[in-house]
Amino acid sequence: MIRVFQRWLERYFADEEAVLVAVLLVASLVIVLTMGVVLAPMISAVIIAFLMQGMVLRLRSWGVPHLVAVSITFLVLAGSLIVGLVYILPAFWRQLINLLNEMPRMLQQGQHLLLLLPKQYPTLVTETQITEVTSSLRNELAQFGQTIVSFSLAQLPILFAVLIYLVLVPILVFFFLKDGGQMLSWLSSVLPRERPVMKQIWQEMNLQIANYVRGKVIEIVIVAVISSVAFSLLDLRYALLLGICVGLSVLIPYIGAAAVTLPVALIGFFQWGWTNEFFYVMLVYAVIQALDGNILVPLLFSEAVKMHPVVIVLAVLVFGGLWGFWGVFFAIPLATLCKAIINAWPTVAKVYIDVDTLSSPDVDQETNQGTQKKSAQGDGVNS
Repeated sequence: MIRVFQRWLERYFADEEAVLVAVLLVASLVIVLTMGVVLAPMISAVIIAFLMQGMVLRLRSWGVPHLVAVSITFLVLAGSLIVGLVYILPAFWRQLINLLNEMPRMLQQGQHLLLLLPKQYPTLVTETQITEVTSSLRNELAQFGQTIVSFSLAQLPILFAVLIYLVLVPILVFFFLKDGGQMLSWLSSVLPRERPVMKQIWQEMNLQIANYVRGKVIEIVIVAVISSVAFSLLDLRYALLLGICVGLSVLIPYIGAAAVTLPVALIGFFQWGWTNEFFYVMLVYAVIQALDGNILVPLLFSEAVKMHPVVIVLAVLVFGGLWGFWGVFFAIPLATLCKAIINAWPTVAKVYIDVDTLSSPDVDQETNQGTQKKSAQGDGVNS
């Protein structure tokens, strides 16, 4: 057993850079898991700065000085935060409270509809089962509603943390945008000069992660805005709440769209029943999903993420369980990073392949022919 483990170490950790990469990965994971709460403002600022870096680069390509480009980008970020806090968040909160207050009526209406099942299928469903299920749902929703409504002075520490985020994170974002190049230069000076594995991983991941993350943010905003406007024009209740949910559903491939369909259908059904308005809402929702998958995604994502659906779902589950929202958001880039590390990892087998390739008969014959040609040219010059 020890011999097998020793061979495995020699195969995958014979290269010094492989050991360095492994140490950096383990250290980063330990820091995030143990100090993630403390470093959350810093991590959030790094992520937001990474998202806004594309705007800075675009402005600089138009001839705008770096400091002016950073200032314009920061003003756009600050303006977006102000609009979200002053207009979007209060409306979202009001619609959420109204929905929670209306839940008992919806449950009662749903119970009346479900009680029709025992009459049609008495051997499968009973009235007692339906009553128990609806009662448990009513109790859970009542507790959840009380928790949301009672969000007041008892949550002062949370409000204080939110205020810290609102002040500290934008400041950190500004300095990351302004001095990000100097910080990366300092980090490069600390690392070894010869680092082919790190360079290969960085080159493979930089463009793909940038395209994916920025494209995903743009996709969320576009889908949320279009859904909210469409639901409002159709006079659907809680249009902003449902529109934001539809926009956030694009974070989870294959699952998000299916999960958000249920609340849209339920609210439309409880508002109108089996009428034309209900089918109009579902038709518009289906059109939004189709346009998002067939037009918006191909336009936004220049680099397609070639992964099996099972791998994507597994990445969402694993990284979402570790880091919540940000884990779900970065699940596909993190999975792609793992794939890039595996492909670039130096092993003894790769070294053997390179040596065998260099010492193959074809290479030796080409080398001898080249040597003979050089000798002939040298003899011609000497004569």
